[in-house]
Amino acid sequence: MYDWANSPFATTLMSALFPPFFRSLVIEAGLPVEDATAFWGYTASAALLIAAFIAPVLGAVSDYTGGKKRFVGIFAGFGILATASFVFIGDDTWSLASFLYIIAAVGFSGSIVFYESLLPHITTKENIDAVSSRGYATGYLGGGTLLVINVLWISHPEWFGMPDLGFALRASFLSVAVWWALYSIPFFARVPEPPANGGGRELGHAVLVEGFQRLARTFHEIRKFRHLFIFLIAFWVYSDGIGTIIRMATAYGDEIGIGITDMTLALVLTQFIAVPFTMLFGKYAGRVGAKKSIMLTLFVYMGVSVSAYFMSTAWHFYLLAVAVGTVQGGAGALSRSLYGSMVPKNRSAEFFGFYSLSAKFAGIFGPLVFGFVSQLAGHSRFSIVSVIIFFIVGAVLLTRVDVEEGKRVARQAERDDESGEVAVLSPRIPV
Repeated sequence: MYDWANSPFATTLMSALFPPFFRSLVIEAGLPVEDATAFWGYTASAALLIAAFIAPVLGAVSDYTGGKKRFVGIFAGFGILATASFVFIGDDTWSLASFLYIIAAVGFSGSIVFYESLLPHITTKENIDAVSSRGYATGYLGGGTLLVINVLWISHPEWFGMPDLGFALRASFLSVAVWWALYSIPFFARVPEPPANGGGRELGHAVLVEGFQRLARTFHEIRKFRHLFIFLIAFWVYSDGIGTIIRMATAYGDEIGIGITDMTLALVLTQFIAVPFTMLFGKYAGRVGAKKSIMLTLFVYMGVSVSAYFMSTAWHFYLLAVAVGTVQGGAGALSRSLYGSMVPKNRSAEFFGFYSLSAKFAGIFGPLVFGFVSQLAGHSRFSIVSVIIFFIVGAVLLTRVDVEEGKRVARQAERDDESGEVAVLSPRIPV
C-alpha cells in the first residue's frame, strides 16, 4: 500500500505535470526557452544529490537503532508537506517551485530507502521477486488512478468548478499530498518493525557516529560482496538512463510542441500497461531469472532512446509511452528484488542505502548531461538519443554478475554475523 500511496508523486508530479509546469514558470520569468528544460534537469539533479548523501548514513543508523518505519514517516512527512505547499507557487516564481520540489523529492526518495529495506524481512528468498513485482504493480495502479483524475481536472477544469488550468494544476499537486498521506496509513498500521542490531538504542550523537562509522565500513566491506558490488555498478548506470527518461520525457515533449493533455494521457497509458506487464515480468523472472529479465528491459529502453530522437507528433509520444510501460515496472521491481536476494538480511537498511545511493548518484548525471547538451545545442534531440549509452554499458556490466554466488555469499555473511566468525566470501574477480 505504500507503493500505492507514494506513486502519484512519481507520476502526476515528477513525470507528467510538474516538468512542463516548471518550464512555463521559467519562460514566464523571461528566461530563454532552452534554459527552461535545462533548469528542470538541474533541479531534478539537485534533489537526487541531497538524497544520495543522506540515505546511506541513515540506513546504517536505522539498522542499528531500529525504527525503519519511523524514518519512512519522517521523510514522507517532509515530502507531503512540501508537495501540499505547491499551491502557493505563483506564475513566475520558478525559484520557489525549484526549492519546494527539491524538499518534496528528498522526502519521497528518502522514505523509499527505508521502505524498501523492509522487503527482505517480509518475504522469503523464493517469493521476493513476486512480492516486489506485486508492490510495483500496485504502485502503478495507484499512480495511474490519481493521474486519470488529474487529467480530467486539467482537461476540463470547468466540469469541477475550477476557474482555469493553473488552478487545476495546483489542485492536482495538492491531491498528490492528500493521497500520499491517506494511503500510507495501512503501511504504518500493519507492517511489523524488524529488530534492531544495536538493541533499539535511541537516536543520539553516539548512534549517529556509529552510523557514519558503519557507512565507512560498508564502503570497505561491500567489495567483499563482489557480485553485489558489480550489480550495484550496473544498476547505477542503467538506472541513470531510466531515471532520465522518467524525469525529462514531458519536458522534452513540451519543448517539441506536444500538448500537456496528450503527454499526460500517454503517461496514464504507461501506468496501466505497466500493471500487467510488471506482474508478467515477475512470473517470467521465476522461469528464467531476474538477471535475464532485466536484460530484456534494457534492450527495449535502447530502442526507446533512439526512437525518441525522431519523435515529432503526439502519436509518437503515445507509442513510446506504451513501449516504456511494458518494461518500466519490470526493470524496477526485478532490480530491487535481485539486489535484495544478495543482501544480508541483518544489514538490509544499510545495504539498501547503498542501493538508493547508486540510483540517486546515477540519476544526478543523466539530467545534468541532458540539460547541458540542451543548452549547448539549443534543443534536446541530441540529449534524448545520448541516453542509450547508459543502457548499453549497464547491460554489459550486468552480464558479469553471478547471481547464485552473490546469494551464497550473503547467506554466509548472515551466519557468520550470528556466530561472530569471519565470513568466507567469494574470491575477488576482476570487474
